[in-house]
Amino acid sequence: MKTVELIAPCHFGLEAVLKREILDLGYEIVKVEDGRITFRTDLDGIARANIFLRTAERILLKIGSFKAYTFDDLFEGTKKLPWEDYIPENGRFWVKKASTAKSKLFSAPDIQSIVKKAMVDRMKSKYKVSWFNEDGDDYPVRVFILKDQVTISLDTTGIPLHKRGYRKLVSEAPIRETLAAALLMITPWHKDRILVDPFCGSGTFLIEAAMMGMNMAPGMNRSFESEHWSNFLPKKAWYDTIDEANDLVNHDIEMDLQGYDKDPRMLKIARQNAQDAEVDHLIHFQQREVKDLRHPKPYGFIIANPPYGERLEDQETLPQLYTEMKEAFDRLDTWSKYVITSYEDTEKYLGKPTKKRKVYNGMIRGEFYQYLGPKPPRRRK
Repeated sequence: MKTVELIAPCHFGLEAVLKREILDLGYEIVKVEDGRITFRTDLDGIARANIFLRTAERILLKIGSFKAYTFDDLFEGTKKLPWEDYIPENGRFWVKKASTAKSKLFSAPDIQSIVKKAMVDRMKSKYKVSWFNEDGDDYPVRVFILKDQVTISLDTTGIPLHKRGYRKLVSEAPIRETLAAALLMITPWHKDRILVDPFCGSGTFLIEAAMMGMNMAPGMNRSFESEHWSNFLPKKAWYDTIDEANDLVNHDIEMDLQGYDKDPRMLKIARQNAQDAEVDHLIHFQQREVKDLRHPKPYGFIIANPPYGERLEDQETLPQLYTEMKEAFDRLDTWSKYVITSYEDTEKYLGKPTKKRKVYNGMIRGEFYQYLGPKPPRRRK
């Protein structure tokens, strides 16, 4: 069976989480770089990676890599790649994105134009035609150049993987689904433990936690660009992967997931999103401010994405809000707490964390503050 290399971009600083996911799928890691992991698989892996990976942003099919110091190098290197193995004669292809860093070639529009011309030149000679109608399926191309090393790939995903399909309504500062899943996965939380989000917004953390607890594949209810590439990727790969995903879902699980927000409009959105994700039966949403956060259980987990002053009108209220959060956290002193925020005075109010990790939510740089509580005593058998 033909093997290919796939590239999975992810959030900076969370590569280790994605690496573990890829290894759990049974695939071989080729290279780990900042914000992207290359791995080797068979063609069926295109479907499985898109449907099962929770923390990847998209799945790229690597066509080739080469050094390019000039536009002539870029043209010739692109022309040597076996495009006819992947794009049919009537395929619609274009360079969707070109990004470059620390390289002699830096003009994205010129890179896009030259790569497209080289592809056309190659396929004209292979298909013995002088013109392409491009009225077939879409084959978007992505070019990434780092230190003059060009990597060219086909985008198998289309709409980014963080768009699972359940979140049609969002809060003003939503956390990406892929980032929420990754942050949950680096904590010791598991499906048998209580999880509370006191700033639940549109419900992303809790919905991702519920899907993880049910073992529900994040991509099983959406579509992908490469579903239509039957010229080299058989439809059977998609059907088999969806069957595999359905067989793995645990519909009988019980979980203790609680989401609070002071805004009733947000709670309505969160409930609708949870319903669309088919996990609403596992999550309890309630209108409540963080100052009223209490819980009778001695051990549990809190994960939060509180406001951090992106809007000017929020900045004046942050000291009071973070003071109230600190008081609530102190009441639950045996719980573990995890907070993602870019608020510079977080440690002033919440104290020094046990661990801290730099993360990006979109273009916003923040920190993931981890306040680890004591381990609960083992239950007697």
